[in-house]
Amino acid sequence: MKKLLFLIIVIIPLLSFGQIKKVYRKALRTTDLNEKIKLLNQVISEEPKNLDAYFYRAIAKSDLGDYHGAIVDYSKIIVEEPDADTYFNRGNSRYSIKNFSGAKEDYSKAYTLDENFIDALYSLACVKLDLEEYESAIKDFNGVIKKIPHKSHTYILRASAYKAIEQFTNAASDYSTAILIEPSAFNYYNRGAFLMDIKYYKEAHADLTKSIRLNRNNAFAYFYRGAANLFNGHYDDAISDFTNAIKFDAMDFDAYLGLAIAYQKNNQLGKAKGNFDRANSIIIPNKKISTIEQYNNTYWFQNQYFYFNNAINALIKID
Repeated sequence: MKKLLFLIIVIIPLLSFGQIKKVYRKALRTTDLNEKIKLLNQVISEEPKNLDAYFYRAIAKSDLGDYHGAIVDYSKIIVEEPDADTYFNRGNSRYSIKNFSGAKEDYSKAYTLDENFIDALYSLACVKLDLEEYESAIKDFNGVIKKIPHKSHTYILRASAYKAIEQFTNAASDYSTAILIEPSAFNYYNRGAFLMDIKYYKEAHADLTKSIRLNRNNAFAYFYRGAANLFNGHYDDAISDFTNAIKFDAMDFDAYLGLAIAYQKNNQLGKAKGNFDRANSIIIPNKKISTIEQYNNTYWFQNQYFYFNNAINALIKID
């Protein structure tokens, strides 16, 4: 009898261990995220030190948009056995809830633990860009480019950092390198938008035209090319581009303002007033525009203030 009792005591834990392994394997196989979490809950309940179960549960939570829950699970692993992958994943979850400082800390930890973890360095550079730490972001992008020199998007992002600190020559070089690597609609658009910002309208027009030829569904490319046409004195072309931009977004007040200015320049005053009134009705519904400051959220006010101020003065004089 004592021997039988001994066997029972030994066999029960072995069976429990086997069942938990079976539940764990089932959790890894299922594509149903809620079921995965439910199964991993069972595993963790029986094996609270099973860090792999926490890791996979965190991934499932993140995929479901439960970033806070994922952060809790990743943090449990980091307390017990910190590793680069867990820091990186927690950084992604923190980034998703816009905790950029926390994400920066995690990406930095991940890269410190594994200097070959280029995704961590890339993500660190990106979050520094969001935090407006431009010079530090450039340094990290340099590191990424040194290891992986043929990814065009890294050059686009480094260019935006150079642009922010007004190193325009370096920015232009990076935008051009991105195009050499990948002459895509996206890369032509980005260089075109940059050239608009530094007032190289003829060159911007060329890039934006190439972008539109490769992708005719980018409303912003039409808008920017419309502005380039306007500043280059090609008013009919500007009208065509702004009209196309509005086809994508009927509430695009910047495009209506562009149309109003182009029609006014073309001496089509009725259409100028109609588009001006339409823009105003979107910007401040049911209220009268009384000062240029009420346009402070527009492209024209933020990027072309003096040109826009003169245009407004001409538009308000139309009967």
